[in-house]
Amino acid sequence: MAIYTELMGSEHVFASVALPHLDAAFNLARWLTGSRADAEDVVQEAMVRALTYFPTYRGGSGRAWILQIVRNTAYGTLKARRGERLAGYTGLDNPVAIEEVADPTDDPEKALIMSDDLARIDELIAGLPVELRETLVLRELEELSYRDIAQITAVPIGTVMSRLWRARRTLAKAAAAGEKR
Repeated sequence: MAIYTELMGSEHVFASVALPHLDAAFNLARWLTGSRADAEDVVQEAMVRALTYFPTYRGGSGRAWILQIVRNTAYGTLKARRGERLAGYTGLDNPVAIEEVADPTDDPEKALIMSDDLARIDELIAGLPVELRETLVLRELEELSYRDIAQITAVPIGTVMSRLWRARRTLAKAAAAGEKR
């Protein structure tokens, strides 16, 4: 009975560490795999791994711990496919999602312009090399600290800052080039 009580307590602690970060886990997985369906599979497998290895969790940022597992799972999935391009993002799985972002008080013309702008931003981010894209997504979309990003990606903080700078510079150049067309 004591073992059962200990396991139930462990599951409760796991839920409090992992579950609040499911949205961030899915977001990262979607950007790394380029597919909603693949992202769902990656997050599911990552959560199973996290639960399996939860006894080795030593505290700290639960978000960084979960996202590191998601990242490793996504790369493992992509590597297993070998024939597919790494992080070949083909756009949003659900183009209607962009339309849902528009403010309902906007007039149709503003909503269309905003929808086009969001699609262009997604396209520009998707065009980044995977190491720059993941750093940008973790910092700008998930608002993680440099330290957490370094932990997740297993690179020094200086590399995180360099990748973030290169990602921002590349996005700015691509956006400027797109405006000149």
